[in-house]
Amino acid sequence: MPALPRRISATVNIGGVKVGGSHPIVVQSMTNTDTANSTATVNQIMDLARAGSELVRVTVNTEEAARAVPVIVDTLRSFGVNVPIIGDFHYNGHLLLKKYPECARALSKYRINPGNVDIGRKQDDNFRVMIEAAIEYDRPVRIGVNWGSLDASLLTKMMDENSLSPEPLTAMDVTKLAIVESAIRSAELAEQVGLRHDYIILSAKVSNVQDLVHVYEMLARRCDYPLHVGLTEAGLGSKGIVATTAALSVLLQQGIGDTIRASLTPLPNGDRTDEVIVCQQVLQSLNLRSFTPQVAACPGCGRTTSTFFQDMADQIQTYLREQMPVWREKYTGVEEMKVAVMGCIVNGPGESKHANIGISLPGTFESPVAPVYVDGKLYTTLRGDAIVAEFRDILEKYVGQRYGVAEPVLV
Repeated sequence: MPALPRRISATVNIGGVKVGGSHPIVVQSMTNTDTANSTATVNQIMDLARAGSELVRVTVNTEEAARAVPVIVDTLRSFGVNVPIIGDFHYNGHLLLKKYPECARALSKYRINPGNVDIGRKQDDNFRVMIEAAIEYDRPVRIGVNWGSLDASLLTKMMDENSLSPEPLTAMDVTKLAIVESAIRSAELAEQVGLRHDYIILSAKVSNVQDLVHVYEMLARRCDYPLHVGLTEAGLGSKGIVATTAALSVLLQQGIGDTIRASLTPLPNGDRTDEVIVCQQVLQSLNLRSFTPQVAACPGCGRTTSTFFQDMADQIQTYLREQMPVWREKYTGVEEMKVAVMGCIVNGPGESKHANIGISLPGTFESPVAPVYVDGKLYTTLRGDAIVAEFRDILEKYVGQRYGVAEPVLV
């Protein structure tokens, strides 16, 4: 079933990356370093950008962090890394943006949480100051509502009104309505202050899949601002990946979502780039974007008691991802290539024929041969201990000829 037509939204330009409209859905991520540690932050941003993150958000919570931001951006640019950097502000963003104009200029976008800037109190002064900074420095903003820090005054008012209703809603339903209302009212206030309509992105995050889907369906019906979608505090390991995938897939299939993030809790000493890879894989699995060649591999069964095909599939998939930064610059369309690494004769030859290039390894008790198929036809048969290296050579040659010239001429 194809995805439904994309929701129509305005287009916001974030440091040269266009979000919304008919532009591709954008993958973004966030650092977890101390922003004041500019070296660590630069290194992590470079890793995230290399993995394919198209926007990277950093925490700006102290004066030291604000002072570090221009250094971070300048260092990245000196290394040729031009990914837009977003400043994440809570509580004191109005002070930092005003006191450190170099920080305000260096950032490509500001993220504002209306629940943490005294909106609804003090005549919205803090929120207004941040919007005025965005106007002064010509920067877009993401107004990001989160149910963990929802505008308390708005929620209380809506709860009180609901209690007087003849058919009151549940507390959770009122909370979801309040999340959407907070996002819409904050965007309207930003426009009243003077921020252009096409400088605003909205998000409304919760940590439960069904609640997130409901909130974004409501939000999508009420506005044409581009929407940043992600499950907040998705969780650790497989739980976080599965929950994020479930939430994003339902919304993206409905055409809702212009930029996405997988808010995964990293394992100890884990790789922060995992959240980028998860987002890319969700988009690629839904045929919404292509980032890297895909490897089809069988799950294994009693016919494949050897782990050789598993090791080979892992090696080939790692090789493809490592090669993509180079291939992307040289070979147009290589990210759409399909590779099959199969473990026995049952589905191996057929799956290999469906791929651009595939290999069917021998299962238990099968003849020790591995036929290789290229564009649906038997190309050669490999034997011996050097199968992985030989297949990789064939793969490299195929990429150069298939995507480097008009027609495949592998001989």
